[in-house]
Formats: sequence, C-alpha cells, structure tokens
Amino acid sequence: MKRREIKAIIFDLGGVILEVDYQRTIDAFVALGINDFDAHYNKSVQSGLFDKMETGQLSNDAFLSELQLLIPSVSKEQIAQAWNAIIMDFPANRISFLIELKKQYPTFLLSNTNAIHLEYFNQILKRKHQLNSIHDGFHKAYLSHEIRKRKPNTDAFQLILDEQNLNPETTLFIDDLPQHIAAADALGLQTLHLKSIHALEQELTPLLTKFN
Repeated sequence: MKRREIKAIIFDLGGVILEVDYQRTIDAFVALGINDFDAHYNKSVQSGLFDKMETGQLSNDAFLSELQLLIPSVSKEQIAQAWNAIIMDFPANRISFLIELKKQYPTFLLSNTNAIHLEYFNQILKRKHQLNSIHDGFHKAYLSHEIRKRKPNTDAFQLILDEQNLNPETTLFIDDLPQHIAAADALGLQTLHLKSIHALEQELTPLLTKFN
C-alpha cells in the first residue's frame, strides 16, 4: 500500500514502547513449580485464563487465585512477582520522544495488558521517568482490560478509529507482532512492523518527515 501523509499514530506497548521478555515470566513460573507454563502463555499464544485477565473479565485477586490453585504452596504476592517478571524498562529517551511526538501528532496507545501489569509499569514510570501514568504519554491510551477488547480482534482497532474520528489511510499503527499488523492492514491502516524496540525512532522518523 502506498503511504500517505501520517496524521495520527497508534502505538503498541510491549516490544514497541516498553521492553518486555516473555521468557522471564515463563522461567519465574517454572521456578515456582509450573513446569508447562510456556504452553499456556508465550508471545504468540495465551490460554483462556490470560485472555480473560487481559479483557477485564477477572479481578486481580481472582486471577491470582486461579494460578494459586496450580501452586497452592506459593503466595499470591510471589505469583504477582512472577507475572510481572516480563516487564523490564522503557528504553533510554523513549518517554521524552513520545512526549515530543504528542505535541505534533494525535498519539494513541492500543495495548493488550492487564491491571497487575499496569500498576507495575506505572510504578516504573513514576520512579524513573517522571510520568504519573502510561495514560499521560498519549492523547488517549486504550488498554485491553479497560476497553474489554484485545488485538488482533479488529473491534479493538475500530473503537479507536470511530471514537477519535480517524481516517485509517492516514493513521499509522506500530506493533511488534505480525498477527496484530495483519489485523490493522485488513482495516486499511498504515502499519510499521517493528522488529527491534530500539529501532523505533530510527524507523518512525523518516515516515513522519517524508511529506514535510
């Protein structure tokens, strides 16, 4: 698809804005005693329990209680720590880049996430990056557990397009997962499949300056 001038940007979070490592959470749960955790939760596949958590159908306590049934000798606090092990940090200057970009374009976040992770990475933002919440980094953040929709389902994208009155042909969507890119492509959005989180500025900037 021929690129047109970009007038709005929708970002993914993990792997695009926030550095994550799925293997860290898998290893943490294996250490707690769930040896086949990777069969239920990895970068490409998530079982029903995790889908329910990411679409706001489970409370934090209910989610932790379900996992605790598999490892009853482990506390909910230990389970939450293992669940949060996936989260690393925001790359250097990433937050300042987003804040500057927000001054020039309508920017939005569309992330498959959950309330436990949100609390954890917001703590990182407050402690290390002088931002109160991930919501403050964009004109609006659409988080799957809050909107009860998740990628790659097209209704998650359509919600933003409709609510923000965006033209998909002039809206850029950035994600690290091919199935999410394919869903956005199907709706006619411009897309950037980001294969390295550290390449965001390098790959995005030429797209924004092309029509200037």
